[in-house]
Amino acid sequence: MIEQNLDAANDPKDRKPYEELRKQLTFSFKNLWNPDNQEEMNAVMAFCEDYKVALNEGKTEREFVKFAVDLLEKSGFRAFNPDEQLSAGDRVYDSVHGKGLIAAVVGSDSPVKGFNMIGAHIDSPRLDLKPNPLYESNDFAFLKTHYYGGIKKYLWVATPLALHGFVTLNDGTTVDISIGENEEDPVFSITDLLIHLAEEKMQKKASDVVSGEELNVLVGGIPITSDEDVKERFKLGILKLLYDQYGIVERNLLTAEIEIVPAVKARDIGFDRAFVGGYGQDDRVCAYTALRALIDIDQPLRRTAVCVFYDKEEIGSTGVTGARSQLYPSVQKRIVRSILGREPSAFELIDNIEQSVMLSSDVAAAYDPTYPTMFDPLNSTYAGRGIAIVKYVGHGGKSHTSDASAEYFDEVTKLLDKNNIPWQTGELGRIDLGGGGTVAVFQADLGITVIDCGVPVLSMHSCFEATSKIDIYMTYRAYNVFFEQMRVED
Repeated sequence: MIEQNLDAANDPKDRKPYEELRKQLTFSFKNLWNPDNQEEMNAVMAFCEDYKVALNEGKTEREFVKFAVDLLEKSGFRAFNPDEQLSAGDRVYDSVHGKGLIAAVVGSDSPVKGFNMIGAHIDSPRLDLKPNPLYESNDFAFLKTHYYGGIKKYLWVATPLALHGFVTLNDGTTVDISIGENEEDPVFSITDLLIHLAEEKMQKKASDVVSGEELNVLVGGIPITSDEDVKERFKLGILKLLYDQYGIVERNLLTAEIEIVPAVKARDIGFDRAFVGGYGQDDRVCAYTALRALIDIDQPLRRTAVCVFYDKEEIGSTGVTGARSQLYPSVQKRIVRSILGREPSAFELIDNIEQSVMLSSDVAAAYDPTYPTMFDPLNSTYAGRGIAIVKYVGHGGKSHTSDASAEYFDEVTKLLDKNNIPWQTGELGRIDLGGGGTVAVFQADLGITVIDCGVPVLSMHSCFEATSKIDIYMTYRAYNVFFEQMRVED
């Protein structure tokens, strides 16, 4: 009798109601790759070819702003003039000291009803030159560095590096430097201690294996002359090369902005080319998708769409070009004034802020099956499952996060559902293992409704991060829909 009941319970017909109930009541995030949909596959691959160009062209915040401005101008945007009146359909941009950017497409609604905004950061972890960087030691020429942002210092040794910089010369003119990106260029490197002598180092914590003071970049080894009585002849040889090619003298290095980044091009990863590998995808993958989403708006807007790129996120969003700077809301206020055609009242400016909605477009930590104990598999974001909507980030007990409201979280995800754009959600790894932050908290401080959302990334903050192409494309689609449709009244 018991065996007969078991057989009945195992009858597929008896399980059907439960399967239907499961479909009705549960929710899961699916892998989005569909090789049978060739049209979508082609669109994904083509979009990511353009994205790789952006990664290669914009390895620093200054370079990404220049790349973005060039793309904007080719797409009909013009430099914003605060004294001009803006009308529906106008496309404008404003650079923030060459290291931040605001771009907008003007809608027909009053700015008092708020803007649809997406904000990303365009700085990435790197090595900056110290103020007095160039020295020689034992017939080598080196540049001393100070690391910027959260890096694993040991990843930066014995790997090809490129030098990108902005230098003001003695006559007041400026020069941009990029050495190590072209095939014919030399590259630079930080030497590593050979394994045969590294027994003591190998006993140290990973954070101490390479110290910050050991991140000295090898830049030369040929003296300017064979006369050994000439002082600092190896250093002088490097200075002579810099002067001959760029007009740079050592005094100019003291005030320059020179960054050391991996000399690696963005490449496809995998036999099937499913991933993009490259430096600086945190957060330029979200910056590029937001930029393209703004440029590709192809219908008259009701609400003005605004794309914002911030600097200094990796070190706390401080400084005049960071998200805490008052320059960004000042530009927003000027845009409001130009749309209205008059000075807005204090209450109109307040209404614009309070009625604006924003996506803080920053990357998420993708679940890595090689390190499963670092993640909560039920609450992780996965490469290949679409854009990640993240309610909160922070440390430990949600410290230093904006923690988006349930209402706004639901509003954003229902907009994506309406447009058949898959999404997922999760946290930044297991609790108490670390944490992180985004610019969302600073926009929330201003009174803007905001939530984090972006592309899941593998190997975040490394010299060669990885992202899934399908996630990149779906993020672009999500941002475009947000610009065009968020809070648009029928």
